[in-house]
Amino acid sequence: MTTSPVIPIRNVYYMLSYAFRALQEQQYRKLATESFDNIADLCAAILIQGMTTQIKRGLSREYVSHADELDSPRGRIEITESVRKVTMSRKRLICTVDDFTVDSQANRIIKSTMMMLVHADISRNRKTRLRQLLACLDDVRRIDLRRTDWNIRYDRNNQTYRMLIGICHLTVRGLLQSSQPGRTLLMDFLDDQQMCRIYEKFLFGYYSHEWRDRINTTHHRIPWMVDGGEDSLLPVMQPDVVLDDGRDVLIIDAKYYTRTMQRNFGRYKIHSANLYQMFTYVKNKTAQLAADGSARAVSGMLLYAKTDEERQPDGEFDMGGNVIAVRTLDLDQDFPVIAGQLDDVVARYFPDTMPLA
Repeated sequence: MTTSPVIPIRNVYYMLSYAFRALQEQQYRKLATESFDNIADLCAAILIQGMTTQIKRGLSREYVSHADELDSPRGRIEITESVRKVTMSRKRLICTVDDFTVDSQANRIIKSTMMMLVHADISRNRKTRLRQLLACLDDVRRIDLRRTDWNIRYDRNNQTYRMLIGICHLTVRGLLQSSQPGRTLLMDFLDDQQMCRIYEKFLFGYYSHEWRDRINTTHHRIPWMVDGGEDSLLPVMQPDVVLDDGRDVLIIDAKYYTRTMQRNFGRYKIHSANLYQMFTYVKNKTAQLAADGSARAVSGMLLYAKTDEERQPDGEFDMGGNVIAVRTLDLDQDFPVIAGQLDDVVARYFPDTMPLA
C-alpha cells in the first residue's frame, strides 16, 4: 500500500524554517534540537517561542471601531442609530469610537489558535506554557477560526507577526474540530495539499537563501508567447522555482503526491499532466528569452517528494533542444543529506556556480 512521503518531524521544522525565514532567527534555533510528538507539538513550540518574544517586545496594537451608548459623546456620533433607539431621551448618544488596542485581528487569531492547541495532542509541558502565555492575552477576544479573515495587512509595526500567523493558519487547517462544541479531534495533521504547499515554499526558500550569492531565485510568471491575438483566456504559468545564474535557467516544479507515478497494466509512467505542464513552461520561457535577444539554455525539472513506491520517477529527456528532468527528493533523511540532494541539482545544471574544490 502506497503512502504519502515520509518526513521526520524534525525535518518538517527545517522545511518550515526555509518556508518562513523568521524561523532562522536565533531564538528559534534551539527548536532544531528538541523532540516533538507530532506536528501539532512542533507548531505549539514555534508559537510558544514566538509569542514569548513578542510579548517581551510588546503586542501589536491597532485601531478597532466599536459602537457604544455614551453620555459624554466622543468619536463619530451615529445620529440615525441614536434616533432609532431613542437614546437622547436618556441624554445619551450612540457613538462609534476607535480604540487603539491589543485586541487586534492578528492577536485574536493567535490566541484562538493557542486555545485550540491546549486541547490537542501535544506535550503536557507545552500545554502548561501555552496557558501561561494566554494569561497575557486577557484583553484579546477569542474568535471562530473557521470563519475568520486571514488577510492581514503587514507593515513595519507588525511584520514580526507574518510567520506567527502563517503557523496559526497551518495549525488551524490541520486541527479539525468536530461538530461537538468543546471537542477537538486530531486528524491527519497535514494533508497532502498542505504539505505540497510547504514543500513548494521550502524549495524556494532553500535556494533563495543558500544560493543567493550565485543564483537568482524567483517564481515569476512566464508569459505565453502567442503570435498576436488575445491571451487573457489562457491560464497563468507560474512555476514554483526559477533558478537563473545569468547564463542558464532551470525551472523547477515541486510535486508532492501519494503516488509519484502512474501505473497502467503493470507499466509505470510519469504523470502526463505534469510533463505537459513543464514542457509548456520550458518552451515559452525559451521563446521569451529568444525574443529578448538572450539565447540561453532553459531546462525544466519535476522534483517529486519520494514515497515508498516500488519505482520512483528518475530521468532526463532532451525535448527539442531543452532538457526536462524528473527527480525525487528523499525527505526521510538527515537534513544535511537533503540539502546535499538539492545542491546536486545546482551542480548538475549550473556547474560554473559551484565553488572550486
